[in-house]
Amino acid sequence: MILSTPVFIGLRYTRAKQRHQFISFVSIFSLLGMALGTLALIVVLSVMNGFDREIKERILSVVPHGFVDQLPRMSNWQETAAAIQTTPNLVASAPYIGAFVMLGAKSSVHGVELQGVLPERESSVSNINRYMLPPQQLESLKAGEFGIVLGRLVARYLSVDIGDNIVMTLPQVSVTPAGLFPRVKRFTVVGLFEVGAQVDQSLALIHLNDAQRLFRYGNAVQGLRLQTDDIYHAASVVQDLSKKLGANYELRDWSQTQGSLFQAIKMEKRMVTLLLMIIIAVAALNIVTSLVLMVSDKRSDIAVLRTLGMTTKHIMSIFIVQGSAVGIVGIIIGGVLGCLLALNISDLVSGLESLLGLYVFDPNVYFISQIPSEVRMSDVLLICGVGIVLSVLATLYPAYRATQVEPAEVLRYE
Repeated sequence: MILSTPVFIGLRYTRAKQRHQFISFVSIFSLLGMALGTLALIVVLSVMNGFDREIKERILSVVPHGFVDQLPRMSNWQETAAAIQTTPNLVASAPYIGAFVMLGAKSSVHGVELQGVLPERESSVSNINRYMLPPQQLESLKAGEFGIVLGRLVARYLSVDIGDNIVMTLPQVSVTPAGLFPRVKRFTVVGLFEVGAQVDQSLALIHLNDAQRLFRYGNAVQGLRLQTDDIYHAASVVQDLSKKLGANYELRDWSQTQGSLFQAIKMEKRMVTLLLMIIIAVAALNIVTSLVLMVSDKRSDIAVLRTLGMTTKHIMSIFIVQGSAVGIVGIIIGGVLGCLLALNISDLVSGLESLLGLYVFDPNVYFISQIPSEVRMSDVLLICGVGIVLSVLATLYPAYRATQVEPAEVLRYE
């Protein structure tokens, strides 16, 4: 029975009497702070998870999982493709030639990453056809016709559409009797794609045969683009191929070409989590304040309990239970409301946009026009776990202060 007494008294102390309204106010403020901090963390992290998922799905669906380049160039890509096709977790490979060029049209210029690809094999390493604006497909690229497929934003920057001509300036020069001149070539826009990500403003595709003629590769290519059965197997596949192919090859996986973007998102998520944890920490400090006031107010009660035989361990437990109860209730409320809000935030924001006629993310400006959200139980459990730990830690000092109350000193004038 004595083991349950501290729990009963601690829970009873959470309901302050009429003359203890200030203590009750501080406790409610602590509870609301815990709830608000937990709710904010869950919602913000869920939204960041949603953006991370959207970016990965969009960018990594059109970006190959890996690259195999032969130095200085790959003279027989069919032979290399056949040699690596039995590599575990490797699904497909396709040849390519890549370079950075300048595109110009109607007095506008824009730098892009140019990729020379084989349309019939490109679908095995990229889902770019899924993002082509109908009715075009990647097969619109024909060898010898010098057609080009642009990202939607590139086309917007250059003010061109399907059927228009653009001028490509290469990072090479031609030597003529009149001097050195940059090499240029006229292309016709035969297709547009819109992924809804960064590649829309930085990528252009041409036929591999045109790229071979343009960059004077002959029948050679720069290398192979790789597709694995799981994007997270790409690093191990590249490592296996590196051992198999030897020193004349340069191998990269998507984490090296696109990793900086996702590392930045990951770092931002960590910093936001740390900053929002301050809300919970402040609420925990309010628990300290309310318990210190409660200990001061309950000195006579503590003295009576000690004279009745209650040990310092049980006295300490009373105030640990009281403070922890406030924190845990706040965390539970914040966790439930946070999960509900995170699961429905896209619909709520869409409703507010239609009601007010405003856009949080203007579809004409941003890649993602709606707020995505992904609630991960690991994040929810981590937030709630840290909140509970902070709540318990916040009770230790006031509870210790309660054990230092001397019954004789307190009851001397009672």
